Amino acid sequence: MDSDREWWLRVPAVLLSPRSVFAALRSEEREDVEARAEPVLALTLLAGVAVALGTGAARTLYDDPLYDVLTLAVWAVLAGGFVAFAGYFIVGGALYLGARGLGGAGTFRRARHVLGFAVAPLALSVLVLWPLGLAAFGTDLFRRGGSDEGAAGDLFYAAALGCSLWAAALLLVGVRVVHGWTWRRSLAALGLVALFLAAYAALPSLL
Repeated sequence: MDSDREWWLRVPAVLLSPRSVFAALRSEEREDVEARAEPVLALTLLAGVAVALGTGAARTLYDDPLYDVLTLAVWAVLAGGFVAFAGYFIVGGALYLGARGLGGAGTFRRARHVLGFAVAPLALSVLVLWPLGLAAFGTDLFRRGGSDEGAAGDLFYAAALGCSLWAAALLLVGVRVVHGWTWRRSLAALGLVALFLAAYAALPSLL
């Protein structure tokens, strides 16, 4: 089996057997690094779309009469791409610095790849959860006062939140496995990630 196929097979595998997938990320062989680049890109882009669709801005898009299905699709792709790019490098950078802050080895690229596989649940939500939501509520998902504001809508958004928490849990597992750390040390690294991101978010107001 060639490396490209192996890494594509690891995309669904990370949802069921994450330890083996993150252990494989320890390899810095050129063949492995190149083979996992496309799966990481696909996961990151889909996750970016999921994050964009879950924002407060997305939930009011259809309050604007200029929006239709095509406009919404274009918005989701563009906004998702921006979120994916920013998240991949900013959150990936924070993850790299957080690990380095606790004495971890590894490259910035590997930190980004760990993040890319960790967001697989968000990517899955774009392929499964959001189509189900659109089938159930239609464009009401993107307007205030729609049919998604009942118990069924709460269940949908709880499932979306669950995907985010799942991704966070996979990130914790990824840090632990890649670095061979304890749970406590891995949590501390993610704590540093949160601090770096908070400082980055606060920086404009301090300038």
